[in-house]
Parts: sequence; C-alpha cells; structure tokens
Amino acid sequence: MVEHARVAVIGGGNMGASVLYHLALEGWSDCVLLEKAELTSGATWHAAGLVSRMVGGVTLGGLHDYAVDLYKSIEGKTGQSVSWHGCGSLRVATSREHVDWISHVYDGVRARNVDVELVSADEVGRLNPLYDIEAAGVRAGLLTRDDGHVDPTGACFAMAKGARDLGSEVVRNSRVTGVRQLPGGEWEVSTQERTYRCEHVVNAGGYHARRIGAWSGLDLPITTLQHHYVVTDDVPEFDGMDHEIPVTRDDAFSGYLRREQKAALIGIYDQQGPKPLWLEGCPWDSENELFDPDWNNITPWLENCFKSCPALERRGIKRVVNGGITYTPDGAMILGPASGLRNHWLACGATVGIAWGPGAGRTLARWIVHGAPDVSTRAFDPRRFGVWVDGDYACERAVEEYSLRIRMPRPHEQKWTKRGIKLSGAHGRTKALRAVFEEAGGWERPRWYAPAAMAAQDITGYRRGVDFAVVAAECKAVRERVALGDFSAFAKFEVSGPGAEALLNRVCANRMPRLNGGTALTTLLNERGFIEGEAIVVRVGEEAFYMVTGAPSQRRVWDWITVHHRGEGDVEFAGVTDDIGILTLAGPQARAVLTDLTQDDVGNSSFPWLTARDVQVSGIKVYALRLSFTGEPAFELHCANRDLGTLWDCVWEAGEAHGIAAFGSYALNSLRMEKGYRGGAELANDATPLDAGLERFVKFDKEFIGRAPLERQKRAGPAYSLALLDISANGVDALGGEAVFADGRPAGSLTSAAYGHCVGKLLGFAFLRRDAVLPDADLQVSIFGELYPATILPEPPLDPQNLRLRA
Repeated sequence: MVEHARVAVIGGGNMGASVLYHLALEGWSDCVLLEKAELTSGATWHAAGLVSRMVGGVTLGGLHDYAVDLYKSIEGKTGQSVSWHGCGSLRVATSREHVDWISHVYDGVRARNVDVELVSADEVGRLNPLYDIEAAGVRAGLLTRDDGHVDPTGACFAMAKGARDLGSEVVRNSRVTGVRQLPGGEWEVSTQERTYRCEHVVNAGGYHARRIGAWSGLDLPITTLQHHYVVTDDVPEFDGMDHEIPVTRDDAFSGYLRREQKAALIGIYDQQGPKPLWLEGCPWDSENELFDPDWNNITPWLENCFKSCPALERRGIKRVVNGGITYTPDGAMILGPASGLRNHWLACGATVGIAWGPGAGRTLARWIVHGAPDVSTRAFDPRRFGVWVDGDYACERAVEEYSLRIRMPRPHEQKWTKRGIKLSGAHGRTKALRAVFEEAGGWERPRWYAPAAMAAQDITGYRRGVDFAVVAAECKAVRERVALGDFSAFAKFEVSGPGAEALLNRVCANRMPRLNGGTALTTLLNERGFIEGEAIVVRVGEEAFYMVTGAPSQRRVWDWITVHHRGEGDVEFAGVTDDIGILTLAGPQARAVLTDLTQDDVGNSSFPWLTARDVQVSGIKVYALRLSFTGEPAFELHCANRDLGTLWDCVWEAGEAHGIAAFGSYALNSLRMEKGYRGGAELANDATPLDAGLERFVKFDKEFIGRAPLERQKRAGPAYSLALLDISANGVDALGGEAVFADGRPAGSLTSAAYGHCVGKLLGFAFLRRDAVLPDADLQVSIFGELYPATILPEPPLDPQNLRLRA
C-alpha cells in the first residue's frame, strides 16, 4: 500500500514533533510523522526538561527564547498540559574568571532584549537557599527570570497534537525499514506496514538517526552517551519558600540543580570517562531504555554538590535516571540539508532537544517551505563536518565535548582529541618556528608564534594575555616589513567545461572574470537572497575556473554548486583541497622578496592587484594570486602541498634580508579588521550582501539565484546594516556577541571584534538597526557588563583608498 505525503518526518521525539508542528504552521499540513514505538520513547521521555534564555548569541539564544515562549503558550492552544515551571535560571560564578564568563554571557543575552541580571553572592543565596555561599565560594550569579523547566513528554505531545489539529498525521508503532530516492526525485519511505512517497524526508531519528542516514549513504557523526540525574528524598528546606528555586547550573559539580516536586533533582556531566553507547548502532527494539547507575563516575560530582548545598547531603537518593543523550563532535545539533541529497533533511544529534526542539523545528520547517532559513544556521549545518569525520572521530570528540558541557568555556579554547587530521606541507617549518596551532576544517593552522622565552601553547582567558604583545609584533611586521603565513586551511575547487561559466554566473552574485588570470570576490546566495557562501573565483583558462573558500565551508559550497548544476551543460568538478597548500607573503617588501626568487616579472604593471598568474619560484610551479586580506601588498602562493615546505624555505631565506617574520590567524584577524574586511561571521546565511555592505560585488544586470529578493531589498533598503565600530574600552577587549545599544535601546550585537594593533583601536563589526546607523546615534557596547561608548567609522581606519594594495 502506497500513501503520499509532502513530507515524511522519521522520529517521534521532541525534534520530530516540532518539525511536523511547524510545517503545519507554515501551511504544509499534508505531512506525516512516523514513530517506531510511542512518542518520546527514545531520549525525550527521561529528559530533565530544562529550558533557559541564558544563552549568548543571536541564533542559538533566539532558539532558546522561542522555546520558552512556545512552552508558555502551547498548552492554551492545544489543551495538552506541559507543566511549565517558570522558576527562572541561575548560573553560579566562583572565581574572577567565572565572573568574566557570566558577564560575557550577560552581554550576549542583553542583545536580544531579554530580562537578564548579574546578581550578588547574597542574592544567589536568597534565590537558592540550599547554597552555603561561603563554603561554595560564590562570588556572583547570572539570573534569567523568564524561563525554567517543562514536562518533556507533555511538551512533545503538545506539539504533536498541535500538528494533528492542523491536519498532519502522526503514525505510532510503525518502524521505518528503508529510505530511498526515486529516479524522479521523490523519496520513498518504507515501514513495516506500508510505503510513503513524499517530496521531502526528515531524519529526526534520535538514537537511530545514524542508522537511518546510512540508508541514504550518509555517515552522521552522532554518538550516544550516558547521562545521569538523581532525585533526592523530600527536601524540608523547600517548605514555606515563597518561590521555586531557579534551575541552578554550577560547574563546581559539573551539573544542574532544580526542584522536582518536594525533592531535588541533580544532573551530572561526569568529566572522568563519559561512557558512549551503541557504537555499532542503537538496536531497533530499544524503547524507554535506562542503564544501571555508574556510581564511580558520578559520586565525586555529587560530593561537590553536597559541599555547596550541605542540606542535600542529609537526604537520601530515591531515584537515579541514567539514560542516553546524543552528541555531535562539537556539541551542536545537526539541522539542515543532507550533503549531496536533494530534499533530504536532518534534525538530529540534539544534546538538549527540549530546549532546542521548538526553535529547530521552526527553523527547519521554514527552510523546507521557503528554500532558506531566516536565521544563521552555520553552527548547525550538517555540512560543517568534513568527509574525514568518521565514527572514531565522532566518538572521541563527543566524549570530550560531553566532559566540557557544564565547565566554564574559555575564549579560543581548542579541542585536543583527534588533532592533526590535515597537515600542510609547511607544517614542520611553522612548528619549528614555535607556532601555536588551531584547528580549521581539519587543518592545523598557526594562530601565533611564541618567542623562545614563552611556552608555545594556547593562552586562553577573558582578559588580555602575554600573547597580545606577540600578535602586535606580527601585525607590525606585516605593516612595516614583510611576513609569511601558512594559510593552507582553505577549500579549493576546480570547475571546468563548456557549461562552467554559465553555471558559476547563475550560482554567484558577482560576474565571473572574463580574462585569464582575472579574479572575482563573490557571494553565493539562496532563493531568499541570503548568503550561502563566499569565494574567490579565478579564471584559469577559456573554460576553467579555480575557486577558493573557507575550509569549514568546503562541503556546503561544494553542495551548493553541484546540486544546482542539475545536469545542464557540460561541467566537471574537482575537489583539490588537500592537494594544494597556500602561503601568504604580505607587506611592503613582499614584491622585493618574490623578485629575488623568480625570473618572472612580478612588477605592478605586469602583475597588478586582483589578478593571478603562473610563476616559477625557485623552480617550484606556483599559481600566485595578487590578493590581500591584510591590507598590504601581498601574494598568495598556491602550489602542490608536497612542495609547500620547500617553498617556505626558499621564501624565508630570501626574506631574511628584509626582516621577514611569521604571522598567524590572530594577526590576520587584527589586520583585516583595520581594513574593514568582512569575515565569516559577517557573511552568515541570515544576511544578504546588501546587509553586509557588499553591493559592489553584486551584478544586477545578470540572472543569479537570489536576485529578485535582493532587488526588492535594494528598493526598500535593508532593515539592518553592517557597521564598523570604534569602541572606547580602555584596555578591555570584546570577544564578539556583545550587545550594542543605540540611545539606550538594544540595536544589535557584535559579530566579530579585534584590537587593531596598528591603528590603536578596539574594532568591532555589528549588524545594527537602520535607525542606529544615523550620524547622531548614541552608541554603546556592553563588555563584561559595562557600557563603553562607540562610534561608527564611515570608512576603514587604515588605507581606505587602497593605495597600499595598488602600489
């Protein structure tokens, strides 16, 4: 028996129910949800049900805000009880650095105009009298009053009922046995009873998502780990309280604490050996499954909790819940299109499905219905994981991520499991120069270079560290002399054939270069005009193009081009990311150094800015691009990765007479801010090129995906505009995400920030409301809870006419 539906959603947990409900709200009610057992029978039913607005960032914070709003209102719309407890949330800080952290979160939450407050230690004690403030060492707390916890089963049932009320179908006790795409593009979803044919399929399979994905050739990096919470005997201290204690999070015991009727519920993220489950796949008959308690893992953290809250030590434990929760390598959910598959969607890998479910479902539903989401989904996009992310990588990273779940994060902190996946040919040279590395799309990329007297290791923290002066020296070398950097961590593609130019002109907003060696900076837009990706495209032949984009964008941009090819014209695609390495030679003396190494003419007249050409450098075949992200004369030297180490040696030796230095990504970020160059945070898929001030790279005289909405926006004017801010912060640095206020009202938030070492300014990019970019607007930026004045820079503070670049 074959039935038809517009969308088949696989999985009846909170994520799946939300997708179905929000598809119905968008007007697509001819959809079906297929659940192998009962709704919530995977991870949803045993969740602690926590939902909090205490999350920085516009996108993720907005998802949390929406969840709170939905759970407060859906009972009235559907009649299904969700047992909403609006007790608020409290984060405890027990050190100076903790205070910096919660203050930074405070800055980000304020950007969304949420009721959030930094409170004193005494107020922490009043809000949660279980705490012994002195014994716990409490210094301060962060409070959001308008959130709390919900019954997870009721929440899921409410969304499922809301979907049914709008005409959608929920089929329980019907296990999906196969998924395949038909020749015409439709999807066939088989169950034990019948077959469904649909335009779209959504994998919201929870524990089973990886096995479901494998039917379509996907290897989803999802690992299930055990997670405990305990429920104590009744707590007499709750009697007579005039309020319910806020859900309290404290990394001293790596967990959370809330009231559960007359008892206390204590959740633990044990840090010494989290245990993964079902590495070969969750059994299909797993249902409402719990596991024996692991007392060895959780006891040390319970003891820490009892030290902070001694009243709980006197209570017995009447129930232990040890259930599975799904994790991805970076702890973020998997939400969006499956790589390489048309109309195959993923809504899985959610660590906190109760808090993320409503917003994730709404976002994905709008993505499916309208062709693009209306918020930035870069952090959740399934295609952020490269093909090298296998099961072993997924498991090790998930275990590490779980152990860090409640622990205070530090800015720029790195993961250390499964490192060194991709090494450039110059890695040995940069390591010998004492590079401190970061991971970028699987590559090891130098961040900064430690002097001999300093340890070559990350300096993490919320305040300036000793690396501040080191990065300043690297920036000075680029501005005043010459510097060499290994920036191989980019994705590189070759697109060729008679149909290549037409395809690229259709998927890119800018026009493809007409002359060999011509370059084009372009954005790739979706049907709503938002930015799907950005790239440099170089014409390397009559029918051939070379394309470079950020390493984390590799699969997303590749998908965007290949999926939109649709078989029109003769086009060949080749991924050459791992085969080609890139060195950047930048600074006033860059041309002098290169001249010493080649017989080719690299003078300004024969090799002008924004062009590319083949160059022989000390006998090595190099494709050189006259481009610069530093604002100084520069050459990007692209060559076979196997030759990159030799190329580094030759350039370094020639540069010694010119005072050459090495520079890394930290210096590059400072230098690009001084030039007002947009980075990935400014070019996310909740912004258009017009929002980002990139209209000069949009050619409205040709057809391209996203042109019509951009034309409408051009006539109306963008609601938000990207501004470069000069922030007067007196030695305090912004990290990105901080709230910006205009005339005392929230106007936006910083997308990125860096100290401009060569102009002596703290600089930040921010998308601001149209009325906030007026010349007389009184702007302030919140940094660690303090407001600092800011002004909009009408042009970059360094070389706004690009005279250096053209030299």
